[in-house]
Amino acid sequence: MTRNDLAAEPLTLADVRRLRADRARQVADVLRRQVLYGEFRSGVLPSESELVREFGTSRNTVREALDLLRGEGLVERCPGVGTLAVAEKYPHGLEPLRGLAETLREHGEVDNEVRATGLITPSREITARLRLPPGEPVVYIERIRRVNGLPLSLDLTYIARDLGEPLLAEDLARNDIFVLLERIAGQPLGRAEVTLEAVNADPHSAATLDAPRGAALLMIERLTHLADGRPVDLEFIRFRGDRIAMSGTLRRTRP
Repeated sequence: MTRNDLAAEPLTLADVRRLRADRARQVADVLRRQVLYGEFRSGVLPSESELVREFGTSRNTVREALDLLRGEGLVERCPGVGTLAVAEKYPHGLEPLRGLAETLREHGEVDNEVRATGLITPSREITARLRLPPGEPVVYIERIRRVNGLPLSLDLTYIARDLGEPLLAEDLARNDIFVLLERIAGQPLGRAEVTLEAVNADPHSAATLDAPRGAALLMIERLTHLADGRPVDLEFIRFRGDRIAMSGTLRRTRP
């Protein structure tokens, strides 16, 4: 049976629902970006009839798309007004190697709650990533990062001892570690290896970030090197996925 043969067959109710759900996701994807990047300046989304015309779809599909965004906490229905954008994610570029305060300076005030600091004996994996001798202690720093008073990330940081111990004497509550590291090292940071993945919020992370237990978090593992190539800072950062959006520009190169 060919695709054309299938297309000629009558659609079942389940088919119609599936197709509508697929189309609703497509509409929601477009609207989500517009909401998150503040394209609706008044805060009010277009009416359902306007969205029907814009996307060339049915009113039920539009309503399903708006329901998806409402479930994500991005919009709310307001009787007599329409659908309002009630959330905005902070944009975090992946290309410049910057600290959080440097990245979000245009979006509000970043403050850090330092929860734990100290010298620890790390696991073999952390030792290897930082290219340290076996058994060499490292400095551990745990912080909650807040933007405009709202918890955004839980940062677990491991730093080579010779740079980390002087770092502990600095004001970690008001400064990005990157800025302090460059001053202590006497040279700029060079590059970082970054891995992004989705993880479920464990009880500790959920309580710390004021997020539902089991909610999806965006986790970044970042190994940062000085300009001379030495790895000095290994971080495991758990972001609230509903408050951050990662972006970057990718260029295709020949293999």
